[in-house]
Amino acid sequence: MTTLTRLTATDRKAVEARGMDAAAVEEQLALLAEPPGFARLERPCTVGDGIEQIPEEREAVLVALAEQAAASGRLSRFVPASGAATRMFDAVSRVLAGPAEPTPEAARLLLDSLPRFAFWSDLEKAAAMAGIDVAHPRVGAWREVIRLLLGEPGLAYASTPKGLLLFHAYPGRSRTPFEEHLREGAAHVTAGDGTCRLFFTVSPEHLERFSRVLDALRPSLEAELGCRLEVGFSTQDPATDTIAGSLEGEPFRTAEGELLFRPGGHGALLRNLQGLAGDLVVIKNIDNILPEHLRWVSVRWKKLLTGLLVEVQQQIQRLTAALRARPDDVAVLAEAGALARRLGHTIAEPQPAVLAALLDRPLRVCGMVRNQGEPGGGPFWTRDEHGIARPQIVEGSQIDPDDPGQRAILRRATHFNPVDLVCALRDPHGRPYDLTRFVDPRAVFVSRKSHQGRPLLALERPGLWNGAMARWSTLFVEVPVATFAPVKTLFDLLRPEHQPLDG
Repeated sequence: MTTLTRLTATDRKAVEARGMDAAAVEEQLALLAEPPGFARLERPCTVGDGIEQIPEEREAVLVALAEQAAASGRLSRFVPASGAATRMFDAVSRVLAGPAEPTPEAARLLLDSLPRFAFWSDLEKAAAMAGIDVAHPRVGAWREVIRLLLGEPGLAYASTPKGLLLFHAYPGRSRTPFEEHLREGAAHVTAGDGTCRLFFTVSPEHLERFSRVLDALRPSLEAELGCRLEVGFSTQDPATDTIAGSLEGEPFRTAEGELLFRPGGHGALLRNLQGLAGDLVVIKNIDNILPEHLRWVSVRWKKLLTGLLVEVQQQIQRLTAALRARPDDVAVLAEAGALARRLGHTIAEPQPAVLAALLDRPLRVCGMVRNQGEPGGGPFWTRDEHGIARPQIVEGSQIDPDDPGQRAILRRATHFNPVDLVCALRDPHGRPYDLTRFVDPRAVFVSRKSHQGRPLLALERPGLWNGAMARWSTLFVEVPVATFAPVKTLFDLLRPEHQPLDG
């Protein structure tokens, strides 16, 4: 059966009314009916084989290049911040459904650690209004404390965007990761005219709340940091949603007979990134942010990655111009070929046009930390559908769990992807790339979900730093694990890197 017969004329009208292309939706249905295979790992990227190290003697040059790029207004910061904090509180919310006694381990750890959390003062106030002494809770009061933390009346943290939770305590007040990103961005991407450009992707239901927080922070932050905060918010475009499928491979229909669309995952943010029309863009997740006394290490490595990006981009611009002007120059061909291979491209024949095409594409420099057992993706050499080896960031869910050879490669991985990357989004003539041209459309995720109790197949677009950047030029660079401090669970906030300097 072809996908062309799967949408009715009414369906196509509904699809187009959402700003979507019917042919693209039918391609999504084809992927749901016959999901692409798993990624094919060739070997892990390791130091000297896909991962570079920055020699100490080169650091001053790279930092200078980064600071020159910032001063000229070329830098901006892009922070995916649309996630709610629900999953952060899984461990404590699950215990509410269990027996009251004995006190569950997660509840006991929460009660014992409350004064160490940045939200402690706010929770104390909410508890006082409810007549609860959280400093000395009575036996069995852990349920009330968790409800105060997660729900209303209380802090309502279960429904608060992660970017607006209180992460770090300072004398007199605490800070959210949103504020910490503003501060870190000011130390890295502020232009010579004092403008600091940052962009956050947020959920539509949280947009107004982020805006209010920014309005409250802006006057004091700009005065303290000596810059002008130019902050933009964007939401995931509904046109990037994907159609849900039935288990039989047909379109999933609601009880009313309508097509069901679902958010397309973080790969849908490629459209938001494209919309910036940015030049050099730093990307970092909202929950990976250090407090002020450790910020220097993060800022320094942002500058090193940025400086390396600028240096390589200058080489690309010089060599692409030379390939056009002197296509028969053997030295130019050799240098261009070496750079293309360094950027992860396989070259069959060093033809000038081929080399120019390989070099003329978006460029990313990605920080990689030594594997510390954190969940998530990592750098691997993979084989694409044409058998060409490429360095890619691969998630665990993209690897066949039933293939012992692939799992063995996964176990040999030495590095982890902390989502710490700097991207060059314009071509040698300064024109923004069409980023959709460099996506691997088959690097999608298909999973089983449900709607109103009925099972369905859900499709996520190629991940933003996975398949969405599959055909970019890529450099993986080792960065210190000290730059990586993600907060995936509530208790991650108790790690030393998130505690006050005197704590």
